[in-house]
Amino acid sequence: MIALKGVCPIIATPFTKTGEVDYDSLQNEIYFMADHGCHGATLFGIAGEYYKLSDAEADKMVRVVVDACKEKGMPSIISVTTHATELAVKRAKYFEDQGADSLMLLPPFFLKPGAASISAHLKAVCGEVHIPVVVQYAPEQTGVTIDPSILAKIGKEASTDVYYKIECKPAGQYTSSLLQQIGGEPRVFIGNAGYQFIELFDRGAIGLMPGCSMFDLYLDIYNNYQAGNRQKAMDLHGKVLLPILNHIRQNPEMIISYEKTILQKRGIIATDYCRHPCFARDKEFDALFEEFYAQTKPYLSAGEAR
Repeated sequence: MIALKGVCPIIATPFTKTGEVDYDSLQNEIYFMADHGCHGATLFGIAGEYYKLSDAEADKMVRVVVDACKEKGMPSIISVTTHATELAVKRAKYFEDQGADSLMLLPPFFLKPGAASISAHLKAVCGEVHIPVVVQYAPEQTGVTIDPSILAKIGKEASTDVYYKIECKPAGQYTSSLLQQIGGEPRVFIGNAGYQFIELFDRGAIGLMPGCSMFDLYLDIYNNYQAGNRQKAMDLHGKVLLPILNHIRQNPEMIISYEKTILQKRGIIATDYCRHPCFARDKEFDALFEEFYAQTKPYLSAGEAR
């Protein structure tokens, strides 16, 4: 069983100019991240527009991602987002059978199920697979809060390794409470675009799952932090990453849109098309984005024009 850590970005779903899934660009995302040092790649995160895909498209994306990750020796993490527990279990087993190295699990949130139902859902999925599971806690996006004791109990009772992606605001005390309840074992990944990078690593996080457009900047921060170069990590985080994030991440659809623009500018995907409905940009948004991107670009590796 693999041990997860490090920078495992959320894969953006690339589309053609006519709105079809661009599987060649998807494969190129994986190759590019692997070739430049990412520790894993995560499919069907919230920033990946999973909610705008057909079942057939999603299945083909799983095949492309798993195959590309295996070719490059980089772990694949596939998210189970199905709300029905019975279907979530089937989906999790399907991803495992397809060769996924790990799963991410988004708890059901439509119509706000109670704690007992959420706990049963998580327990059911974690009890049916033999690969690691990353339980995602994203109350801002889902509107559902989960006490850390519930997540800790799932991890203790599961027959497989359980990790956690924490995206609440603030995330610090929740993370510390969760780590204490699971015995201090380092199993926490940072979400929320890595805003709390320094604090949560100080508290015991072992990795993060940001968007993939600026993955090498996240890697630079991570590698400096791990090497003990704390001030360099703080400078990269506070002076390079946060300014552009503060502009492009004013809502989820906004960062999805600009993440794709960055990926296109870098030559990693062919277009920055987003399926509708999507964020409505204007010239003022774009003008300020271009200023921030110009400041960030020197920290990003160039791809090839596509």
